[in-house]
Amino acid sequence: MPDVTRGPDTLPADRLLAEFSLWSADLVRIADDVARVDSFVDIYHADVADGHFSPALLLFPDLIAQIRPLTAKPIHVHLMVADGGLIDQIDQFAEAGADIISIHVENRNVEAGLAAITAYGLAAGVVLQLHTPVASVMPYLDELTMLTLLGTKMGIKGVGLDPEAEARMKAARAMIDGRPAANAGSNRRILLAADGGIREHTVPGLRRSGADTIVMGSLAFGADDLGHRIAWVHGLAGP
Repeated sequence: MPDVTRGPDTLPADRLLAEFSLWSADLVRIADDVARVDSFVDIYHADVADGHFSPALLLFPDLIAQIRPLTAKPIHVHLMVADGGLIDQIDQFAEAGADIISIHVENRNVEAGLAAITAYGLAAGVVLQLHTPVASVMPYLDELTMLTLLGTKMGIKGVGLDPEAEARMKAARAMIDGRPAANAGSNRRILLAADGGIREHTVPGLRRSGADTIVMGSLAFGADDLGHRIAWVHGLAGP
């Protein structure tokens, strides 16, 4: 059963959230890294890629199952996997201890995927690649707890933020905030996340454009003074 104390509704709504990407942790000493950063984390972000849907090949269910007892913070699993393996991966990561599972709107079986996630009682999310129109997520809004916009090409680290990222974030913010009351479910909060191209000079603009959470890699795990870095993130003004 999901732990309601780790649900997205428990997260602060009055500041930018810090979502730490486990891809940037020391995977050889990941328990030590989790212990080092845990007090600063709002959400852990676990990228999962199969080498087909995404060019990368990373993280796996057993690793998440090992991390789960180390933290009381939510774990957000971002599945970048081909249609044929999507439901099986949802099953495995749900059993491993994920609290939020996001799948790509580009998956042809996205509806079945969202149904599988919610059947576990977990928070469901959708991710959009750069080439995908923001409006494509509209049919799924009532089912979502998180919407993630990629600001770089999928599965690639260390590249700059796409010039259209802020405009896309603003469009997504307006879409979420403008939902008709009749379609807003039980006023479910939808977290809007920025993933990719997260640098010190890009975060303020993404926050002003409507981001609720940013997926931090080296910006978090490589910070010389993590407390100072996170205090800065928390203090950034929103839209």
